Amino acid sequence: MADDHTGREAAAPMATLVVRRTIQASAARLFEAWTQPSQLRHWWGPVSVVCIDAQVDLRVGGRYRIANRFPDGKIVWIAGEFEAIEAPYKLVYTWALEPVSGPTERVTVQFKPQGNATEVIVTHEGIPTVPIRQRHEQGWQACLGGLADYLQLGTRR
Repeated sequence: MADDHTGREAAAPMATLVVRRTIQASAARLFEAWTQPSQLRHWWGPVSVVCIDAQVDLRVGGRYRIANRFPDGKIVWIAGEFEAIEAPYKLVYTWALEPVSGPTERVTVQFKPQGNATEVIVTHEGIPTVPIRQRHEQGWQACLGGLADYLQLGTRR
């Protein structure tokens, strides 16, 4: 569709995803599990995917990399840069698959205390297509389930 003011093609709208889950843990405990590589490896990833490596330089401008090994043996690296850190309540970081070949997406993770539990809210913005948004939704739901299991049961699903 042409933009009436410029005559150029209008960019396709980017999709946004919001996923929520209340977990029986403090915001501080959840923040720690989300930002410490030794803990990330225990719960991160969609069902049937294993996190084989996690690197986190937890500072604004610091980078992270997370390696997911799929059942077929394929390894996918997710990487980005921290844009905001408000421990233990909020993280904002860019998101891209390596090698980066297009615009990066943005993830905001909020940890909102609710009594003895915390609501974890993941907002993933700049998703290029609806099918990719659907895959991200499945992945984030599985990650939050894995995080809850790790913190409540000491195990991954």
